[in-house]
Order: sequence, then structure tokens, then C-alpha cells
Amino acid sequence: LKPYTKEDGGLLKVDHITYVEGRGNLIIEYENGYEKGTVTFIGSHLDVVPANPETWERDPFKLTIEGDKMYGRGTTDCLGHVAMVTELFIQLAEKKPKLKRKVVAVFIACEENSSIPDVGVEMLLKNGKLDHLKGGPMYWVDSADGHPCLGTASAAMWTLKCKGRLFHSGLPHKGVNSLELAMDAVTHIQKRFYQDFPPHASESEYLFASPSTMKPTLVKGAEGSVNQIPPWTEVQGDIRLTPFYDIAECLRKVDGYVAELNKDISVLVSGSRGPCSKYDINIEEGHFKGELEM
Repeated sequence: LKPYTKEDGGLLKVDHITYVEGRGNLIIEYENGYEKGTVTFIGSHLDVVPANPETWERDPFKLTIEGDKMYGRGTTDCLGHVAMVTELFIQLAEKKPKLKRKVVAVFIACEENSSIPDVGVEMLLKNGKLDHLKGGPMYWVDSADGHPCLGTASAAMWTLKCKGRLFHSGLPHKGVNSLELAMDAVTHIQKRFYQDFPPHASESEYLFASPSTMKPTLVKGAEGSVNQIPPWTEVQGDIRLTPFYDIAECLRKVDGYVAELNKDISVLVSGSRGPCSKYDINIEEGHFKGELEM
């Protein structure tokens, strides 16, 4: 893109924004005849997932072209998309069409690995680098299992920590089983979620393959032995909300489900997993109840 930048006499404004050395984000803007608003292509990212050559039919670290198909790490997710959007901006810069809106692309430095913070789009948002794009539509251009995808749902990751009381499993009435609490709490929260965010009529109109969903995907707990009631269990998952619902309202609702359970844990039917499985117990050692933290 360099020959087409404003610094070299072209029409493209290219901002290289780095928060971690060697991991730069790019914001590219085409403006010619601009009046108001933007059209943005965001989501294409410069990082790729790891590849194990033993699981590939071809060398993942070498570009292989067979007919009209390319094989190699990142060709689909997501360097092929980066190349496609780059070519779009080259064509804009060469043909110089007059457009009422500014055309913008955002290439993200880190999308695949959320365990590395403060690198990619979250930092662009935090520092106001994307604020001017709110005046128009934004198209998320990323992989969709190798084929085009008309629309996708927003993603919100959640973690639910369930706290119980450690005790020997031979005396289960003296413990609060955090694993059972986690299972019942997630079931309750999911039930409430689907009551408040059921399938929307517009989803079929826009060809969404699935409605809004909330599901657990990972579980971990306190290390102990098989004869111990686990004192805590952590469940992680995601919410995929179609754009016909408001994500901020959804998160408030989910936090509310958890707050209601903490206020009255008896909403989860005690004894449903046996007469000694309860989340609120009064024993000679004291009063103990399960607790949830979202």
C-alpha cells in the first residue's frame, strides 16, 4: 500500500498503531469526495492459529496452489482476507472513485489468542481509535469455516465461579458441593437467558444459522482427591447474541440472574441431587451457603 499513501502522493491514509513491539495494527482510510459517514471493514487479522504439520495433508508453512485453491496456514483465517481487503484499497487508490462516505479498513494484530492482552482491537477501542467509525456500517471480514458468512453474532465470554464448602465426601451433608452448584446454576441461568433472548423473527430473514445462545465450554475446579466435596468450581463459556438484541442489556440481565441466586440460593432446588446435596446448610459447625461470582 505504500505507493498509494498520502506521504507518497496517493489517497490512502495508513496508520500503523503498535501497543506491543512487533505487533502492529493498521487503520487504512480512503477519502475522495467525502461528505459524511464511513463504511468500515474490520475483523481481518494478521495473526494465525498454530499448525501441526502432522495433521495437514500439505505443508502448512508453504503456500501450495492447486487449481483455483490455495493451501497454507492463514490462507483462510485470516491472511487471505487481509490480502483481499488490501487489494480493494489498491483498486480504490488507482481508480479514484468519488464516494460520499469514507471507506476504512482495520487490520487487527491479535485476534486468535485472547490470553495475550492489550495488543489488538481492544486497545484500539480503549484509546478511541475506532470512535470515528460509529457513523456508518461495519463489516466483520473474517473466516467462517472456509465459506462466506452473511452475518454473525457478537461474542461475550463469561466466567462463573461457584463457591461451596470443602468436606469429606463420606459426610456430604456437611459440605456444599460446588460442582453440583455449578451444574444447577448454569442450568438455571441458561433457562432464564433463553426466556429473555429467544429466537428472533429477523434471524431467518437474514439467514442466521442459529439464534442467540449461551453455553458453557470449559470447567475447572479445586485440586483435591476423589473423596472430597470440591470447595470451588469455575465454569467458562460464551454468549453469542444476534444483532437483534442489545448486548449491554443482555449482560445486565445475566448479572441479574446471578444476583438473584446469591440473594436466594434456594431457587435452585436443594436435594434434587440427593437428600444430602444442599446449597444452604445449618450444621453444628455453623451456617454455610453456596455463592456465585460472575
